[in-house]
Amino acid sequence: VQLQASGGGLVQAGGSLRLSCAASGRTFSSHTMGWFRQAPGKERAFVATIRWGTGLTYYADSVKGRFTISRSTAENTVYLQMNSLKSEDTALYYCARSVRGALYSAGSFDSWGQGTQVTVSS
Repeated sequence: VQLQASGGGLVQAGGSLRLSCAASGRTFSSHTMGWFRQAPGKERAFVATIRWGTGLTYYADSVKGRFTISRSTAENTVYLQMNSLKSEDTALYYCARSVRGALYSAGSFDSWGQGTQVTVSS
């Protein structure tokens, strides 16, 4: 599978961005799709995941209430709506897919997109 992420950019603190990640090939109900981010000098960190079949969502505490992950099964696309952005949200954002239904650990995701840069200016 190939994952194509888009939607990053430069935004002022308090602003919003919407990331998209289109997957080639079929995504099955047992899969999960997620977003991770990596800031300079830091490890890749979990942001949000969604179970493809049920739509159940999971969030890192740092983004709860501000970010929303969703999916379009018809378009085979996962989204990340980011509101009330803060400077600490600045990072390279990656979408990923786990065929095993993983939720939080980057090491359990087997397919990765190329990353899209989000920069929040204060």
